[in-house]
Amino acid sequence: RSDLSGVWNPSTRFLRDIASDLKAENVPLQPWAKALFEQRATGSQSKEEPDANCLPQGVPKIDTAPAPWKVVQTPSLIVVVYEAFNLWRQIFLDGRDFAKDLNPTWMGYSVGKWDGDTLVVESRGFNGKAWLDQLGRPTTDALHVTERFRRKDFGNLDIQVTIDDSKAYTKPWTVTYSANLLPEGELIEFICNENNRDLPHLPGR
Repeated sequence: RSDLSGVWNPSTRFLRDIASDLKAENVPLQPWAKALFEQRATGSQSKEEPDANCLPQGVPKIDTAPAPWKVVQTPSLIVVVYEAFNLWRQIFLDGRDFAKDLNPTWMGYSVGKWDGDTLVVESRGFNGKAWLDQLGRPTTDALHVTERFRRKDFGNLDIQVTIDDSKAYTKPWTVTYSANLLPEGELIEFICNENNRDLPHLPGR
């Protein structure tokens, strides 16, 4: 296993379009989801984006938000603290399985295991309200996210993400992005509701 501890600065290249490296046919949307995505992608519904309303970005979008996050690692639990919106998630490494009836949440319920030096994280139990990116790729409560975190060298982390949401997409699809270590980095407080000036300037109802 690897030590992923530290403050990481994510690549934001996939924040707007998580599938920017993929062809459209490799992100096959269900008909209703395709219509919704195309409507959102025009920008006419920007005011409805969850994080524009100070709601959580969800997983995996939070990993590409333009703010660092901190990994606190123990043998049985990893906690990721996000500067963005002061969010956090727990990744349980104690061998537990998913409960049969998970409480639907924005960040989901995550369990992990080590595959050599790669941390494999499975997340389920989402509420289906999050967008996968700023263009508005939808999710549903069937969303199952698999993340593979691999520290390829001291300062760089590769994150491979597989999206499996059978209610919104006809097959799973995978993207890979990265983060770089901030050795002297510290998180600061981020309170979206305190001074949110974006919403009045965004199109939509």
